[in-house]
Amino acid sequence: METVKFADVGEGITEGHIQKILVKDGDQVKEDQPLMQVETDKAVVNIPSIKGGTVKVVAKENTDIKVGDILAYVGTPDELKNAPSAGAAAPQPSAPKAQEQNKTQEASAGAPAKPQAETKPASSPTQQGAPHPEILTTPFVRKLAEQLKVDLAQIKGTGPNGRIMEVDVRDAAKETSDVLKKPRHPEILAEKHGEEIEHVPLSPVRKAIAKNMEASWTIPRASHIDLIDASELNRIVSEAKDKFLKQFNIKLTFLPILIKATVAALKDNPHFNASYDPVNREILVKHYYNIGLGAETKDGLKVIVIKDADKKSIVQIARDLADLRDKLYANTITLDDMKDSSFTITNAGSLGGGFIGIPMINPPDVAILAFSMMKDMPVAVDGKVEIRKILPFTLTFDHRVVDGAEAVKFGNELKGYIEDPEFLEMGD
Repeated sequence: METVKFADVGEGITEGHIQKILVKDGDQVKEDQPLMQVETDKAVVNIPSIKGGTVKVVAKENTDIKVGDILAYVGTPDELKNAPSAGAAAPQPSAPKAQEQNKTQEASAGAPAKPQAETKPASSPTQQGAPHPEILTTPFVRKLAEQLKVDLAQIKGTGPNGRIMEVDVRDAAKETSDVLKKPRHPEILAEKHGEEIEHVPLSPVRKAIAKNMEASWTIPRASHIDLIDASELNRIVSEAKDKFLKQFNIKLTFLPILIKATVAALKDNPHFNASYDPVNREILVKHYYNIGLGAETKDGLKVIVIKDADKKSIVQIARDLADLRDKLYANTITLDDMKDSSFTITNAGSLGGGFIGIPMINPPDVAILAFSMMKDMPVAVDGKVEIRKILPFTLTFDHRVVDGAEAVKFGNELKGYIEDPEFLEMGD
């Protein structure tokens, strides 16, 4: 009998939600046959059978699971009679691990229990950084306390003779942080409005968006905003639409050409196609061009990725976009379709509206490019006012990696490619 678990699929995924179970208890299944669909914060993944045989499902639809949870068993009918049911107790630790735990317990049986660090309410910030020469501790712990804004005078150490240890400082910092972070707003709402408040749990996708945006908010960022005369782009796309539909069975939009122009600008400005390593203080310049694209779905925003966009024609990019969108609508998008971007584009123009605000960087990328809706606007051309197709864009970037002057240079080169008819004609 084999156990089917929710395996670690990488990408930092630790939990999922069972969306649909595809088999019933007693069904005969084949190796690699999908048993159920699990929604993670990245995509919906199929959980396959690891062998052929009879299946016993212990998971339940519409429940949350974590990596390592048992979902089903596969074996012979006789073997499955002894299989635990849903909600059964977790198996006991293996013999070596249990013996190790016993040894630890025996070794500590005669020793006095380690006292827990006691903390008093945190003092004012002006007291926290002050030195305390009478306190028993090390210079390292004093420095750590200063960094974490912990007042050593308010801590009872757990080391010899009351010496304050590193763990005491970290425990005190965590206790203070937990108190400060505890939100009061939901409690106040509940007190004032009671049943008028609906509690809506975040979906896995929404949780991922929240986590990603929190990480993005820590990036010191700046933005460059400009306008592109996209009259030639509009003309070429309008003239090529019928050809694309008849010859390639693809509906041509502005986006594939905007992607090609962006890649060309990235090649001229490689630090925008990069990540930042805060530990080693390094810029990781990427010599591949995987363009992430923000895509709105019923579950929330997802980022699909056009891999090796520099090596693909406009036709190939348009085809990839169509395939990825079909997967999104069919809910069959995979993790591989949404990972390893080197630069991100968001195309708010397809949704209408006016100028876009400041887009949030998609970590670990160092920049994001947002296009707004193309509009007719009056422009001075050779001393005369003409109505032109104007495409606004916003480039938000990590200011640790690139500066404003570089952003202006990137924007000017992007404009040059999009306004150049010869460039726009390439790659058909």
